[in-house]
Amino acid sequence: MGSTVVRGEVEATVEFTGANTFFGKTASLLQESHEPSHLQKILMTIMKVLVGLSLTLCIINFVYLILNGETVKEALTFTIVLLVASIPLAIEIVTTTTLAIGSKKLVKSGAIVARLAAIEDLASMGILCSDKTGTLTLNKMVLQDETPVYKEGETQESVLVYAALAAKWKEPPRDALDTLTLGSVNMAHLDHYEQLEFLPFDPTIKRTEGTLKDLRTGDTFKTSKGAPHIIMKLLPPEGNDSVLEAIEEDVVSLGARGIRSLAVARTNADGVWEMMGLLTFLDPPRPDTKQTIMEAQEYGVAVKMITGDHLLIAKYTSEALSMGDLIFSAERLPMLDETTKEKPADLSKNYGDLCLAADGFAQVFPEHKYLIVECLRELGYTIGMTGDGVNDSPALKRADVGIAVAGSTDAARAAADIVLTQEGLSVIIHGIELAREIFSRMSNFITYRIAATLQLLLFFFIAIFIFHPSDYPQPDYIAEGQEWPDYFHMPVLMLMIITLVNDGTLITIAYDYAKASPLP
Repeated sequence: MGSTVVRGEVEATVEFTGANTFFGKTASLLQESHEPSHLQKILMTIMKVLVGLSLTLCIINFVYLILNGETVKEALTFTIVLLVASIPLAIEIVTTTTLAIGSKKLVKSGAIVARLAAIEDLASMGILCSDKTGTLTLNKMVLQDETPVYKEGETQESVLVYAALAAKWKEPPRDALDTLTLGSVNMAHLDHYEQLEFLPFDPTIKRTEGTLKDLRTGDTFKTSKGAPHIIMKLLPPEGNDSVLEAIEEDVVSLGARGIRSLAVARTNADGVWEMMGLLTFLDPPRPDTKQTIMEAQEYGVAVKMITGDHLLIAKYTSEALSMGDLIFSAERLPMLDETTKEKPADLSKNYGDLCLAADGFAQVFPEHKYLIVECLRELGYTIGMTGDGVNDSPALKRADVGIAVAGSTDAARAAADIVLTQEGLSVIIHGIELAREIFSRMSNFITYRIAATLQLLLFFFIAIFIFHPSDYPQPDYIAEGQEWPDYFHMPVLMLMIITLVNDGTLITIAYDYAKASPLP
């Protein structure tokens, strides 16, 4: 797993260390890739083409002037000035200024930009992979009255007590489930117990466990709460067939109605696990999520749900939000190589159609999220990923636009390109609109700058070959001893003024009116 010893001593067997632990695998996925952004690639291509064209034409001009009797000094002076004037030196400055001013606008909309190039990626994003809990839903668990029990004499109140005993009830709640459990139980019932040991929640085991001592009888037992399919594995297979079938039926029935369930179990006097019951609760979708998803689709952005929740819950939520019903479990997805930690060969070839056709995936681990993002990127799509926890960090780092939602952990915010300060998807959609306006401004500037460079180059290139001032009569105001040059010549100062005025005034394009494109 990857553990930190706080205090005490124990004899233990170390099975994995370093990169082989669960946290080690997660950390290895966060390694810097140092890939240039789409914007950097575009700017670099433009610069290479323009510099290559400028060098070619300027060299031709230089050779022509030398062959026509000009001194090397005069020809070189004119050529260098023309070369400097034609290369778009300010293209990076204007682009960065436009992005910086745009990021300021995004902050007012509730999105803090950690990487400026992410604005351009946000504008071109075609697929948004969204976490469910807290992003599509309210992340507020509402306990339901329906509580299936599997041991005679148990009630919702007693099941709640056992669930609370599998938490640190004397400390602030650690997550939403602890908040739900400890906020609903009668705390006076917990005074009869002493917690001897506690196993906190972990994404791989998906349950918590407490070792308790009953102060009234002196008996010692364990309680555990977690995902039903995880808690079911604790029960011995012998003699529990009817209980396991009943749990399966109840989970399916509840999931079909969008109701999540939390299984609670305890050990008996013989140390054998027994299922107590299911606590049922509902995490309703946000009121604006459905409309937000429709707006995203209008902007050409497909929203896919990626969650660790049960498949049935994911399907219900997806259908309720009109996201589609093609939700698959993580069983159909690959894992990283256990030895090299590398992604599978031919990832997009073998799993590209599945990831592209799916409306979402359920019961996924951090590696799955990472590989889904990587697979879609290999297909050529610009991918956005939302998340809030440590387990989301690898996918956030790998995505073209990693978006840490409001209330995210420090690890998620560090891995993300954009950090939201407001809850829900609506902030992202508004950010897409602003990003496309910013991209439109940059596109206008780059188009103009290319045109201005070509205009300057071609004008002087053609003028030097065609227009010879010495072939024309000189006006009377020309002083004696001065003659018009044999080739079209402009003072160096004038060329520099043209360049400065061109680039200086273009910085104001960051405030130019722009209309967002309806498509990425």
